[in-house]
Amino acid sequence: MAVATLMTKPVYQPLKKKPLPAGQPREWYVSHNRRLKAMRLAIALLDSGVYHPATADNRKIRATAESIGIHPPSDTTCRMVRALIRYGR
Repeated sequence: MAVATLMTKPVYQPLKKKPLPAGQPREWYVSHNRRLKAMRLAIALLDSGVYHPATADNRKIRATAESIGIHPPSDTTCRMVRALIRYGR
């Protein structure tokens, strides 16, 4: 008996936020949040079928950010997303 598989667009649910540890320098919080955003974007791109960093240009990464409901990433964050895709293979 064959089972039909439907390809649907993944539904992203917001993560429950935890408070960050107090007492860290401001740069630590900035880099921490940048890494979290890059990870979310890399996962969304991989889910949408982008498996090579060359196909993940800034425009595609920013469009993905808009589609999952986060602020557009900076150029630095876009580079981090491509690095995550590169080393995640």
